[in-house]
Amino acid sequence: MKYITKTDLLIVAKNSGYLMIGIGVMCLIPLIFDLIYFEFDILSFAIPGLISILLGVFGLKYFEEKIDKKIRFKHGMIISAFAWLWASLIGGFVFTLATNIPIIDGVFESMSALTGTGITMFMDVEILPHSILFFRAFEQWVGGLGVVVMVIAVLTKPGSVSSKLYHSEAREDRIKPSIKATMEKTIQIYAIYTVAGVILYLIAGMPLFDSICNTFHTVSTGGMSIKNANMGFYHNDLIYMISIVLMILGATSFLAHYKVIKTKGKSLLGDLQFQIIITVIAVVTLMLYFVSNIVPIELLFTVVSAMTTTGASVASPTAMAGWQPFVLICLMCLMLTGGSNGSTVGAIKLVRMITYFKGIYRHIREILSPDGRVVPIKLHGHTIPEKAIAQAGSYITLYMMFIMFTWALFCLFGYDPFKSLFAAMSLQGNNGLDLGIINYTLDPVLKVVSMFDMWTGRLEIYPVLITLRAGFEIFKR
Repeated sequence: MKYITKTDLLIVAKNSGYLMIGIGVMCLIPLIFDLIYFEFDILSFAIPGLISILLGVFGLKYFEEKIDKKIRFKHGMIISAFAWLWASLIGGFVFTLATNIPIIDGVFESMSALTGTGITMFMDVEILPHSILFFRAFEQWVGGLGVVVMVIAVLTKPGSVSSKLYHSEAREDRIKPSIKATMEKTIQIYAIYTVAGVILYLIAGMPLFDSICNTFHTVSTGGMSIKNANMGFYHNDLIYMISIVLMILGATSFLAHYKVIKTKGKSLLGDLQFQIIITVIAVVTLMLYFVSNIVPIELLFTVVSAMTTTGASVASPTAMAGWQPFVLICLMCLMLTGGSNGSTVGAIKLVRMITYFKGIYRHIREILSPDGRVVPIKLHGHTIPEKAIAQAGSYITLYMMFIMFTWALFCLFGYDPFKSLFAAMSLQGNNGLDLGIINYTLDPVLKVVSMFDMWTGRLEIYPVLITLRAGFEIFKR
């Protein structure tokens, strides 16, 4: 049976046009800083940006006459997966043209930035042009909410296209009745926190350019930095605390943020996922404080960075590699879990973990209960459908299989098994914390696998698998 027809391909091609235009515009925005700092590297941004814009316009115009059928969910999945891959490729060309790094490293850098992973292929980021440093930060900021969400909120009209593409990025929460209005309000909240972050960093004594880039990196839970030592460069506890607050805000559901003013903060304090995030951070930090010799502020910062899948750090990868195995295992557990659904974080996410463990507990109760008794599972006062429980279990199983494959491959290439497992979890969860093994010296095969992990991790696997399945079907013809 054919699941993908010519009509499906035309629908995907037509609706990808908006995204390609948006991605092209994203490449042109850093030209502002290129001109401010008199770097005059216009072509490195203009060539990839204009290529993407022109192809997007061509797709919209050419395929508009070819197809008039409505977009379906499977189309949204394929378009979303393509958009992230295309954005990474176009961004990769920018990095290669501007810095002369190999194209595979450029695409890795772009994929890492967009997906909020935050691992860099640059040996020394402090020598990079301001325009490139801003571009990395801007990619992280856009990727925090999602390439698709950002573009369709600005370029598309309300309707089925917006709805299908919104859900294709594994987003379910609605702030407003319509998906279009939800996306616009989400971006408004995101922008408010971004402006607040820049102001707070300035008050703490950080230069303006640093404040802008670091806010983009942190509120998006991306974790890259314009300094080789990441946030540890500043040696400022106030800056660390501001970063911690921004990371937690970024890892909290935008639905909870939206209700803060109306409920006078009760929506945030009453949000189950937010409560778990704060509780876990507090408990794990205290526990690790008593079993290690790590500086308290460094420990708290790293715990928050792991839980929120930010990957920002104040301790170097070499220093972290020397921490006790128990500390690193606890960090890996946090990296695996992640923060709230409907936020900027990666990893499995709390709602899915809660649903999964509630399903296990329900199964135990059913065995102990009289025959025929049905034990309901509730979350936020609502009964969780049986389908949601099954989907949570399936996703977690698939997620762990990807980690196991990457872990085994790193070990095959001769890397330390413990560090390899840490790296595999970091890549799949779009975290970015590293023990020093993922850098420009990585074998090209592992770079490609790492990019695939980041891609699937950000899109929660299924859109990529559906796209690959569609591709195989086309290839077989």
